[in-house]
Amino acid sequence: MIRSITKQKSEEEIDRLLDGLNRIFIVGCGTCVTLTQTGGEAQVESMKEALSNKGKLITGQTVVPVACDNLTGEILEDFGSQIEQADAMLIMTCAYGVQTMANQLKKMVVPALDTLFIGKETSLGQFNETCTQCGTCVLGETGGICPVTSCHKGLVNGPCGGTNNGKCEIDDAKDCAWTMIYNRLKDLGRLEAMRKYQQPRNHQGEPSPGKFNVPVMENGL
Repeated sequence: MIRSITKQKSEEEIDRLLDGLNRIFIVGCGTCVTLTQTGGEAQVESMKEALSNKGKLITGQTVVPVACDNLTGEILEDFGSQIEQADAMLIMTCAYGVQTMANQLKKMVVPALDTLFIGKETSLGQFNETCTQCGTCVLGETGGICPVTSCHKGLVNGPCGGTNNGKCEIDDAKDCAWTMIYNRLKDLGRLEAMRKYQQPRNHQGEPSPGKFNVPVMENGL
């Protein structure tokens, strides 16, 4: 399952963002941040206690099922009076959730977390980055293994000279991405794909801010 991976902002940054805002409503999320333990029930309760100890008045708190869903605004209507009393909403979700609530509610929103990357749970409690959404996908030449996210150096032409017995020189507990790519292509009988030189990456495959329009066909087809 793919998740937005987050970490809590430093106490100093949260204090700065909430400076002058004394009545706070706290929102967590029941999906990604609950799994990563950065914005679930326990973390929302802990944040409430920490802010209360600093003299903030918590007007209310909740953990919505999916913060980035279009129904989030409707769900929060049940807390209308508590949100109305607040100077700001402290949002313990990924950036998508923060922006969703900012667009749906006429209230100051303050993010409590930093969104790091899109990741997949590879073992219990461990999430690894799977895609940077760079817009210049080379998976067709690498057997479905992404060198941008699997290689510490992000090399699209590899391996480097530091691989050692199939391990990465930066992290000897990590398999070398290009050794994995070699083995995958060998098993598929596609080793010749490694001979193709990849042009220097365009680190901005899509001009920012990104925008994508689905063509509308006649008669809606």
